Amino acid sequence: MTRRETILATALLAVLAAVPLAASNTLLNFLMTALVVALAAQGWNLLAGFGGQFSFGHAAFFGAGAYAAAVLQLGLGVNAWVACGCGVLAGAAVGWVVGALAFRAQLRGSYFALITLAFAEVLRICANAAPVTGGAAGLLLALDARPANFQFSSRAAFVWIALACVAAVLAGTAAIARSRFGAYLAAVRENEDAARALGVDTLAVKLRAITLSAAITAAAGCLYVQYFLYVDSEIAFGTRMSIEALLAAIVGGIGTVPGPLVGALALHGLGELTKLSAGRVPGVDLVLFGLVLVAVIAFAPAGIVGSVRRLRGRAA
Repeated sequence: MTRRETILATALLAVLAAVPLAASNTLLNFLMTALVVALAAQGWNLLAGFGGQFSFGHAAFFGAGAYAAAVLQLGLGVNAWVACGCGVLAGAAVGWVVGALAFRAQLRGSYFALITLAFAEVLRICANAAPVTGGAAGLLLALDARPANFQFSSRAAFVWIALACVAAVLAGTAAIARSRFGAYLAAVRENEDAARALGVDTLAVKLRAITLSAAITAAAGCLYVQYFLYVDSEIAFGTRMSIEALLAAIVGGIGTVPGPLVGALALHGLGELTKLSAGRVPGVDLVLFGLVLVAVIAFAPAGIVGSVRRLRGRAA
């Protein structure tokens, strides 16, 4: 991330931090949803944008975090903060298992993408049938608006926590991009066979990447369940979260640090404007997302951030 992009990302985060001071609940709900998607998209971007391992099933990690946090609170009475920490670890564990099975079998490209989609679908079916997850009815957390219970009477507090998580992940991703691990990820992305020939332990690099990616996405799931106090199999493991995570990263700028945040805000902003103009037509926002994806791939494959960077380079 260039110095100018760092300044712009910091300014964007500062503006978003000021929004809850004078925003309605509707705007706070929109912002919270966009930040959850941005966090999941940043996880996807670390694996796919920096590591070149495209996933169609990041909902598996999102749902693992959400369900782990909910089940621990409802079934075992674990404190919400501890439960969410365990949810992040659960997502990381699922990511490691998926990576160990897929990468040891040397699955790449579309094969890896399909296996992640299959894992998410298997977990969705299991969650829809298992009593511990509430089956098709899902799990509803009790309302207990106390900070010690990771619930707040003000929605603004949730938005600030989510924003802090996004900022921390942005800073961590920027640090990774400048590190030796980031160089290994780039080598694997560009040519895995050449990287292996040069002595890079490609299996270890990819396992570390998918584990970190899954942990970040699971954190998004934990934030979601604490904010909305409800989760079911379709929300947790359905294809919508997988689609939104990859779309936000691609539209914002795949392989860039601020891209997922920019993409999530842009996509959800367009989605809400479409709903307001077209009415509450089911699925109209997904139709728009598909059109946006086609337009980005055709006319701006580098995404918003990448296109701005390219235009600035031409102007210079």
